[in-house]
Amino acid sequence: MPQSGLLDRIRVVLTRTSHPGNIGAAARAMKTMGLTRLVLVAPESFPDPVADARASGALDVLHAARVVATLEEALEGTVMSAALTARRRELSVPLALPREAAPELVRHAQAGEVALVFGTESSGLSNEDVALCTLPVTIPANPAYSSLNLASAVQLLCYELRLAALAPELSEAPTEAARFEDIEGFYAHLEEVMRAAEFYDPATSKRLLPRVRRLFGRVRLERDEINILRGLLAALQRKLD
Repeated sequence: MPQSGLLDRIRVVLTRTSHPGNIGAAARAMKTMGLTRLVLVAPESFPDPVADARASGALDVLHAARVVATLEEALEGTVMSAALTARRRELSVPLALPREAAPELVRHAQAGEVALVFGTESSGLSNEDVALCTLPVTIPANPAYSSLNLASAVQLLCYELRLAALAPELSEAPTEAARFEDIEGFYAHLEEVMRAAEFYDPATSKRLLPRVRRLFGRVRLERDEINILRGLLAALQRKLD
């Protein structure tokens, strides 16, 4: 695959966007950097003439946007996803800067689909949203005035992705990265077994599952590893029964 073609495997996901103008401006920011895959999670207003006006010459990207109801649906089929967040979260993996995250996203794009996820204009991504993604990313803005327009953030990240995709040499692709649904299936299976073993009670151990996600999130599980872990869980289930 041509290196520039890796950008075709990168989807930009905007979650619960409140102002349609920001959707149009984000589409324009994407197109200037060669990205065309836009996914909208439960936007307040779309399609919208304000979005069309702000998209300027990027109506093709805007009108091809896919609208879905949940972030889980937006992430289906991905082998890696980066969540843009301005907040440090106790239970997340260490925050990466855009210049650190972009080569990793492009490396995984050699193996499959990847996603760049942005939250609402007012409050960003929830902890639950970030937990669904592989890597939290933050823009090192001025701490005295860190407010950054959504489209500007999209532009900055897309620029870094373009630089990484056009680099003379790319890092080797992962052998067989697990897809989003593979990983989520493993977490659901693990929770089922922990409940059956009376190791986990959601009423009294609310922080356990986020910590488990943090643990395995640092490992970057591959599909074969997911299969091994689920085989182990299935064996434990048979013993419990």
